[in-house]
Amino acid sequence: MPRSPFLIVAIDGGAASGKSSTSRTLSERFHFLHADTGSYYRALTAELLRRGVTPTDLPGVKTALAAITVTTRVTGRNAEIELAGHTIPDAEIRSAEVTAHVASFAAIPAVRSALLDYQRSQADTARRHDFNGLVMEGRDIGSKIFPDADFRFFLFADPVERARRREQQGLHDQVARRDTLDRQRLEESLQGATVIDGTHLTLAEVVDKIATPIAARLAP
Repeated sequence: MPRSPFLIVAIDGGAASGKSSTSRTLSERFHFLHADTGSYYRALTAELLRRGVTPTDLPGVKTALAAITVTTRVTGRNAEIELAGHTIPDAEIRSAEVTAHVASFAAIPAVRSALLDYQRSQADTARRHDFNGLVMEGRDIGSKIFPDADFRFFLFADPVERARRREQQGLHDQVARRDTLDRQRLEESLQGATVIDGTHLTLAEVVDKIATPIAARLAP
């Protein structure tokens, strides 16, 4: 029997729109490698802060980026980023200090450029580890990283609901501020993507909406 096609699924959306929970569930359901690019930016932010670099020090950012090697550790179904040979604990990348700086670092073109090829390389990582596909979540995944992804989804939810979810996660970055930073990229991210409003949907309902066409593509 022919092997099922290798699929790339891009999950974009605003802060606390459900990208992570949805992507992890899809990963389990279809045996896809899961790549959380938000955690990549958080890890890189933590590493830059460790090195005493601030977002306003652009020469320092570029010097630090040139010195940091970036590799991948596959743990279960997760593609974890390694910086200079080590992973950064989740508690550190979710800390208040990293949360306060990650959006500013992520807005720097040199930072986004440094992670561009790395993010794309996760498709090859998934193939090498015999996954059925890659589900990648984060900003610009369908528009910049994998514009030719087999499936592109954009998750939306009411800002009040997303702020409530963020607080439940113990994260206190402002959803409205993140939305303002996202506004410039929104039109390009939505183009060609299937938009799902999850404000009044359960996680299972959101996942089912996304999983249905994926399952149809994977069917023999």
